[in-house]
Amino acid sequence: MGLILKYFGDFTDAQLAQFAALEELYKEWNAKINVVSRKDIDSIYLHHVLHSLSIAAIADFAPGTQVIDIGCGGGFPGVPLAIFFPGVKFHLVDSIAKKLKVVDAVCEGAQIKNITTQHTRAEEIKNRKFDYAVSRAVAPLKDLWTWAAPLLKKDHTKTLPNGLICLKGGDLAQEIFESGLRPKMMPISKIFPEEYFEEKYVLHTAK
Repeated sequence: MGLILKYFGDFTDAQLAQFAALEELYKEWNAKINVVSRKDIDSIYLHHVLHSLSIAAIADFAPGTQVIDIGCGGGFPGVPLAIFFPGVKFHLVDSIAKKLKVVDAVCEGAQIKNITTQHTRAEEIKNRKFDYAVSRAVAPLKDLWTWAAPLLKKDHTKTLPNGLICLKGGDLAQEIFESGLRPKMMPISKIFPEEYFEEKYVLHTAK
């Protein structure tokens, strides 16, 4: 929890309580339904919460913004971002129902009100549009863009144009080449100078 406060301030008491609640809730539910690797659960604030919040460091979502988290798993990056941006609406989708059960339980336990969940694949969502799609290490960039693009409203008037924001790691040259896209890349180690974030990046592709 101290790691979050090392890099961010100005949280309300409610936000601080929500962030503080995450560790116990995830440990409790992870024992029943494994959504976080056993070796990672003790480093949840570094490996999952702060990693998710690297998106908040590059994207200042305005109240009323609608964001879809594609393949949210146990709720990352969507859950930490929903705490960070209480006025933003987050829709978390995953094809595995039991993972969403954990997300719903964590939201209830931490009193997070601005998240909805849906058991589906992103490509099956119809008649809904979002300002941004976020995702963490779910699939190659080419696939993520195929799923996200039809769900995104086009708006280049914002400081950060509507689009896909994803968290990736390692050598991404081949993956980006195969996608045919030209995303903007930000090394997370420049945002949070922690050893864990070496060779981890935030990518933004405008709609």
